[in-house]
Amino acid sequence: MHRREFTQAAFAIGACSLVLPAWALGESDAAQGVRAALERGASAAVGLLGRTDGFLGNDLVRIRLPSGLDKAASLLKATGQGKRVDELVTAMNRAAESAVPEARPLLVNAIKSMSVEEALKLVRGGDTAVTDFFSAKTRSPLGEKFLPIVTRATDKVQLAERYNAVAGKAAGLGLVKGEDANIQRYVTERALDGLFTMIGVEEKKIRADPVGTGSAILKKVFGR
Repeated sequence: MHRREFTQAAFAIGACSLVLPAWALGESDAAQGVRAALERGASAAVGLLGRTDGFLGNDLVRIRLPSGLDKAASLLKATGQGKRVDELVTAMNRAAESAVPEARPLLVNAIKSMSVEEALKLVRGGDTAVTDFFSAKTRSPLGEKFLPIVTRATDKVQLAERYNAVAGKAAGLGLVKGEDANIQRYVTERALDGLFTMIGVEEKKIRADPVGTGSAILKKVFGR
């Protein structure tokens, strides 16, 4: 073999030796590891959010009134109705907290239906690749499950009806997004945002410190 050809071959072999160890991972291990990460992230997020103050007591996901309704809320508070505004905000967060546990079965089904090809892609993905997978697979059906639960919870609050009336007018003036003009749909969307936010937080923890999870398969798959 000529020296140039030998050098090129050696370089190619060397390049492979640098790449392969990082991804010399069996497909079954990859699938098992990603499923374990999905389960851990989903369980942690549902456990944190699906309880009293899971949303209300968490600054990262607490549901607030849309920014366009700040003036209306301030006016109500100025007329001595601040307590009712606070009750509405509390009710929105309590509605989200009551809806989140319904996510568990759908998240589990998403994990079970994941293909090996998807698992390999997720292992090699970014910090929230697993979370993005969850969102793509479950956000729409979760919204359908959350909405009636949120509706029952918010209907108990007198100010909810007024919210829809005021928000509808604000939306007509371009002050509030159209999808935020209905309290039931607004809370449902924010509940979903909060759920995937917390799953993302858990995923980042796993990727940053797989050894710290105490899971052998997570260490094997994500500790590369």
